[in-house]
Amino acid sequence: MTRNFLFMVSFILLLAALASPAVANQEPSMSNQPKTTSASGNRVLVAYFSCSGNTERVAGLIAEQTGATLYKITPETPYTSADLDYRNSSSRSSREQNDASARPALSGSVQGMQNYDVIFIGYPTWWGQAPKVILTFLESHDLGGKTVVPFTTSHSSPLGSSDTNLHRFAPSANWKPGIRFSGQASREAVNEWLQGLRLTANRARGTSNFDLNNRTVLLNSGHAMPIVGLGTYSLQGGVCARSVSEHLKAGGRLIDTAFIYHNEASVGQGVRESGVPREEVFVTTKLYPSQYANADAAIDEALQKLDLGYIDLLLLHHPGEHDVAAYKAMERAVRDGKVRSIGLSCYYVAELDKFLPQVSITPALVQNEIHPYYQDNDVTPYIQSKGIVVQGWYPLGGRGYNKELLNDPTLAGIARVHGKSLVQVILRWNLQKSVAVIPGSSNPTHIRENLGIFDFTLSEKDMAAINALDRNEKHDWY
Repeated sequence: MTRNFLFMVSFILLLAALASPAVANQEPSMSNQPKTTSASGNRVLVAYFSCSGNTERVAGLIAEQTGATLYKITPETPYTSADLDYRNSSSRSSREQNDASARPALSGSVQGMQNYDVIFIGYPTWWGQAPKVILTFLESHDLGGKTVVPFTTSHSSPLGSSDTNLHRFAPSANWKPGIRFSGQASREAVNEWLQGLRLTANRARGTSNFDLNNRTVLLNSGHAMPIVGLGTYSLQGGVCARSVSEHLKAGGRLIDTAFIYHNEASVGQGVRESGVPREEVFVTTKLYPSQYANADAAIDEALQKLDLGYIDLLLLHHPGEHDVAAYKAMERAVRDGKVRSIGLSCYYVAELDKFLPQVSITPALVQNEIHPYYQDNDVTPYIQSKGIVVQGWYPLGGRGYNKELLNDPTLAGIARVHGKSLVQVILRWNLQKSVAVIPGSSNPTHIRENLGIFDFTLSEKDMAAINALDRNEKHDWY
């Protein structure tokens, strides 16, 4: 009797929500076709079926935190209030839930399902189980090898076996335990759950997520990042803003800045003035050691200066006093939705061995000086072996040092063979070592040149010749 009473209360509340114009007007408008939230090529999909808007709201919170694509599972024949009447055993929903063979037809399907690695499946709980439209969805898509995470929303019904009963409809998927959220689940509750999932913990170590075809790398945070970007060190004011806009208009999507560059506001201006939607741009900034003692305020300052709503990747600029405390502030910022991924800059083996055991979230990226004359050959594989992406700054040798590198006869010979510039050869060499790059420039021609490195491949002989140029010649102090 108690269970039936709870189900009845749940459905009465559901019907009331459907009949209420105020609640209906709060529901965001979602297309039944996928909306990619990042031009970088996200690998996470949140597919959900929602009647009252509760599941839709939680799905939106998951997508907000993970940068996922949202997909609304839409029945070909929508459910009416009468269809959802729990008290009527002949209502459509009652008949479907009592019929093991029921599979309501869907309007549309996910395009490019093969591009996703993690699939969240959301639904309201009906009679202690997922609505039959969820079974139609599972049987209509190939989820083999994908990680699938169910979540349900309910005013009173427990999760029960509604998640595990789905397994047989996609038996080759890697299923995670489901979770029940209340209709008004908080952003904090959703974020805490997502952090606990550690969905990327089972990903292959090293460089397996480095994708030259899609020009992105999947960070261990679950977010995709472009592998070629624009470094803004030394760019100021209008020059910086114009360079950012030129990079974005040329097809680039990654911008790197820092507090100490004194140009975060100009970077934000350039993004806004480019005409490229914010969600298609990946912005990295860094806290400087002078900010570590008050990192929470420093993060808010960066958000205010950039004025872009959130930070895609936040790094500690280099080791310093209070760096662990500052990183823990960055972890809080991830949980609060202010920052999507966090990492480090100028940390090498000894620093990482000391630092990593003291933090909760594994850095998504470490940014170090890397160029043909300083190849960091001991450090880079060590970082990559931990599932952390490596990004190279000073890829062209650094200001004051690039003249010799950009006239190197070995590099020049390889460039002639491929009909490419020497700069393009250096940047391509980095990518083929699974090292992302952020060359800086204010010249529109050079900005476009730096992005034109995906139409040729260096041979093993080319790579060996460039590897032989290493002098262990570091051009900056950290």
